[in-house]
Amino acid sequence: MQARAFCKMHGLGNDFVVLDCRRQAFDWTSAEILSLADRYRGIGFDQLLIIENPRHPQVDFTYRIFNADGQEVEHCGNGARCFAKYLRDKQLFDFSRPVRVAVKRGIIEIRHMGQIEGKDEFCVDMGAPDFTPFTAAQNSELYQAIGEQTFGIVSMGNPHAVCEVGDSATAEVAAIGSALQKHPLFPEQVNVGFMQIIDEHHIKLRVFERGVGETQACGTGACAAAAVGIARGVLRSPVRVELKGGSLRIDWEGKNHALLMSGAAESVFEGQLPARA
Repeated sequence: MQARAFCKMHGLGNDFVVLDCRRQAFDWTSAEILSLADRYRGIGFDQLLIIENPRHPQVDFTYRIFNADGQEVEHCGNGARCFAKYLRDKQLFDFSRPVRVAVKRGIIEIRHMGQIEGKDEFCVDMGAPDFTPFTAAQNSELYQAIGEQTFGIVSMGNPHAVCEVGDSATAEVAAIGSALQKHPLFPEQVNVGFMQIIDEHHIKLRVFERGVGETQACGTGACAAAAVGIARGVLRSPVRVELKGGSLRIDWEGKNHALLMSGAAESVFEGQLPARA
């Protein structure tokens, strides 16, 4: 099979390899993805992003996401912005209107917002947060107590558990995040956010992503944390979410409204993957 071009990108340090698979089908195994994700023996990335042709006329492209462990997931907010920047850089879409993209969870729209400090900014319509992703018996209240920690449970197309902490810098991200991957409430594992409230429009956040571990930033995690805080009445839109890799803006008017996430996306380098046997 012929060699394949790739682009390394990042959104606030959350890093990706992007492959244009519109003309060459993507059929990699989990083991192959895991090998490429290795930061010492491969290229290294948090997620692999796949661009495919639209599967129905309501969208412009199909977009698939694979975590570093090789498992396909439903959504990635930082990846969506990088996906859009790739389209713009390669002149695959002119952004005279928002691009409509099919992901595993449904359809999203992404707008180009111009450049801020030399970086392309994009706004992603993430859809409405879903506070009932589990059965009524399991999720009769917004918050669930697991052990000694209490979490707000929400889906942004992928599952999130968000807890409020006094100081995000000292939160036990790895220990608690790893432990929750085995909890029966999350049969498909879960992304775990550790939210420190600075004021009603500003939080600090660290996120343990399923299949990856802690990342520099997590777009859907930022959305989930802001949504949980606004639903509880301790935050108000817009919310600045300060992550290790930088900041995102989250706008959400509340129940039944779509949540908007805005932030930068950057290209790092391009290369060629060797032909597969």
